[in-house]
Amino acid sequence: MLHITAMAAGTWILERTENDRFPYRLQIARDGKPWLVLRVQDRWPTAGRHLFCLRETQLPELDEELVEVERVEITAFNERGRRISVILDRARFKRCDFLFLKKSYKGRPDDSYEQVFWLTQRAMQQHRPSFKLVSRPADSAMVVRIDSNEKYPWRFPAAVTERGTVTCGDYALMDGNALLAVVERKTFDNVLADFGVMPVLHQRLAELAARQNHALVIEASYMDFLNPKKLHHYTPGFCAKAIAELHALHPTLRIVYCANRKAANEWTRSYFVALWGLKQEAHADLPAH
Repeated sequence: MLHITAMAAGTWILERTENDRFPYRLQIARDGKPWLVLRVQDRWPTAGRHLFCLRETQLPELDEELVEVERVEITAFNERGRRISVILDRARFKRCDFLFLKKSYKGRPDDSYEQVFWLTQRAMQQHRPSFKLVSRPADSAMVVRIDSNEKYPWRFPAAVTERGTVTCGDYALMDGNALLAVVERKTFDNVLADFGVMPVLHQRLAELAARQNHALVIEASYMDFLNPKKLHHYTPGFCAKAIAELHALHPTLRIVYCANRKAANEWTRSYFVALWGLKQEAHADLPAH
C-alpha cells in the first residue's frame, strides 16, 4: 500500500517577552534548529497593517522570561530573494510574508541597515504592492548547456550556449560548473517509444526528479495521447494509464505538456530566465540567517 505523508517544512514558535515595544519573539525553526528569530510587535499583523520587526542577532539574556504562546507546524516555506513566504498548518491566520530590505543611512550611501516587515495575505491584497517579475534582464548572461546528442536543439536567444554532456536531461542551466536547472526534452514519438520500456523510463525520471530545479517538457498536449488518429501501437486508454502512472510514481516530477516544439522551447527558455533571475536576486538580496 502506498502511503503519502506531508512533511512539515518547519516549526513556528511564538513567545511573549518582557519588552513593551516588541512584546513577542517569533522563531522559525527548520530541521530542529532556529533558522530565523525576530522580535515582533504583535502576535499577527492586523488587517491593512504591516509589522516592523527586528532580527535577533544575539541569544536572549539569561534572566529574560520568555513564555511560549503558540507552536504551529509550517506546511510550506518559500524563499524568493528578499522575500520569504510561510504557510502555517491551521485554518485561520496562516499565510504571511517577511520582506527584508536594505536601506542606506542619510549622508552615508555606502553604509546600510536592515528593515524587516511582516506582511499578511489580507494586507497584500488591500495594498496591492507593485510587483516585478524576476524574469527581467539579469546583470549577467545565463549559460545554457545543450547535450551533445541533441541533433536539432532548441534555441536560447540572448543566452550563452555551449555543447557538452548533460548527465541528466538534455538542457542545463549552468551556474559556473554546477547545474542550476535541468530539462529533459521529449517529442510525442519519444514518449510513445518510452512506453515500451517503462522500467527504464521510470529510472530516468527518478533521476530527473531528484534535481532541485527540473522539468520533463513534452512537445505535445495531453490530448494528443488520447487521440486515436495520432497513436500507433497503443490505444488512448493505455496511454492515459501510462501517463497517470508517471504522475503517480513520481509525484515531485514537473511534467509540462506543450502544444508543439516552439511552445516547448519557449517554456524552457522562460523557465531558465526565471531561475536565473531568482539566482541573481538571491545573490544580491538574500537575507542572512
